[in-house]
Parts: sequence; C-alpha cells; structure tokens
Amino acid sequence: MSQLADADDGVPLGEGAAGRMDQGMTIYGAIEAGGTKFVCALGTAETGSLRTATIPTRDPESTFAEVAAFFDGAAELGRVAGIGIASFGPVGVDAAAADYGKILATPKPGWEGTDLLARVRDFLDVPLAIDTDVNAAALAEVAAAGPEISQLAYVTVGTGIGVGLVTDGRAVHGIGHPEAGHVLVRRHPAHEGFAGTCPFHGDCLEGLAAGPAIAAAWGAPASELPAAHPFWDVEADYLAQLCMTLFLTMAPQRIVLGGGVMQQRRLLPIIRVRTAQMLGGYVQGARDLAAMERRILPPACREPSGLVGAYLLAKRAAQAEG
Repeated sequence: MSQLADADDGVPLGEGAAGRMDQGMTIYGAIEAGGTKFVCALGTAETGSLRTATIPTRDPESTFAEVAAFFDGAAELGRVAGIGIASFGPVGVDAAAADYGKILATPKPGWEGTDLLARVRDFLDVPLAIDTDVNAAALAEVAAAGPEISQLAYVTVGTGIGVGLVTDGRAVHGIGHPEAGHVLVRRHPAHEGFAGTCPFHGDCLEGLAAGPAIAAAWGAPASELPAAHPFWDVEADYLAQLCMTLFLTMAPQRIVLGGGVMQQRRLLPIIRVRTAQMLGGYVQGARDLAAMERRILPPACREPSGLVGAYLLAKRAAQAEG
C-alpha cells in the first residue's frame, strides 16, 4: 500500500508547498522510480510537493497500478502539465532509440524491458521525460547551487552506486548514461578475500562499497557499525577514489554525495581528507582540505534531489511541447 503525505513547509527549491496551491499554479508530476520504492508527487521544483506517495517497488503491474491510483486521486489539485521520471538504471535515455524509456539489463527481477513511459501513458496523456535518478538529482543540485555552478557530479551510495553528471545545464548522455558506480577501484587491504557483490563485475566500486556489499563484507549495515570499525576507512577510501576519478575526468566544480549510506555523516569528512591526499595537490581548485570542503558536499535540496529533478524534467517536457 502507498503512503500518502502532504509535503513539509519550506521556501527554496524543492522544499515543499505543504499541500497549498496558488490560483493558476502550473502543476507537474514527478516519479522517482527506485529499486526499493517509487515516490510519486505533484507540485513544482520551485515551490515543492503538494502531495506525495511512497509505493513499494514490486512487479511492474502492481507498482504502476498504485502509481496510476495516486495521480487519479490527486486530480483535485488541478491539471498536470507534464510528468518527469527519475529512474533507477540502467534505462534507455536516447529519445531516438528503440529502448528509450525502457529498463535495460538490471538484476531487479521482472523489470528488464519494462517501458516506463508507456506505463505512464496508459493512465495520463501528458508530455513526459525520463532520465536516470542520479542525472535528475544532478540537475536539481545544479539548480539549487545557483549560477556559479555549471559542472556538477551527483553520487548516490545506497542499494547501488550511481553517478549523474551535468554540464552547462544538461545531463551527460552518450552511448547511454554514465555508470561510474561500476568503475574498478584499488582494493583496500582490509577487504582482501571479499569477492564483491556486483552480479556483473564482482569487485567494482558498487560491488565493494554499496549497501549490500557493506552488509556482506562486515555483517551489518553502515548504521550499525561502531566508530572504531575498519569499515569507515575502507568505505571512505573507495568513495575518495571515485571523487578523485571524477575530478580528474570531468573536472566538476562540485561533487554531491547522497544516498542512504551517506546518511552516516561521519563519512563525509573522511572522504574529503582522503580525496585531498589522493589528488596530492595536482588539480587546480581541489588542492587541499579547504577546497574539498567547498567541492564535496551533501545534497542541498530539502526534498529528495531525484524527485526535484523529476519536476525539472517534467517542466522541460511541457515547455518543449507547448
């Protein structure tokens, strides 16, 4: 069953409109489609969500039946101008390709080949847009950061590890979308003998440092591990390797670290220190710990960044067809 809620009070980007609607306000739909849960919402990126629902991710039919019920039940709020989908991946993001909007090779049972756009069109005929959850989150974080930030990487560390990249206001696409969560990293000595959990690559970054890998390697989730446990240094080392790689390849002005594992706030300072050590003063603008404290940050959006990004995708789709 879905859990319905009005959003919290707030004012800046994505901070919640508390169920209020101004006369004539344009409303967008947002779907943050995750492997564990779908979060559906109505509102805008600027004013926040008027209404939200959290739906457990089961099979596509059951999940989208509840998604459709949410939007049908929220019709009283007004006409929806467009819907943006921020999806778990891999997902087709090339609008000219046959697999656009479809879930690609995923370990999530029953979801490979699911056409997310077609599922939404089944219940609502409005302009649609889709991108990865991390690309959408990166778009939201760029908007929240202001005009001084045009190049940003958003990293989520949770059930998986995903990386979204934005440059000059647009998410990076190519033969697909970035999958930097699956880069190979230098194994930490404390992880010797741990095979990794990625079903595709074994001991890639996700296979060593995502939530399931943490539980498999250490016998408990990050939230239950004591401060003196070796996990903290191991995890920070892997994520610092990712940050180093991003600085060296994309040269982002900001790296945002989000996701469930990053709710453990003591990780962020250790990652900053290790990233500075690994870079060794080589990258202009990222040469010391003071720079890391400006460059590597937690999410700025008060609502989930992926959800705010889905609103931005919906707005772009509506304007493109308007």
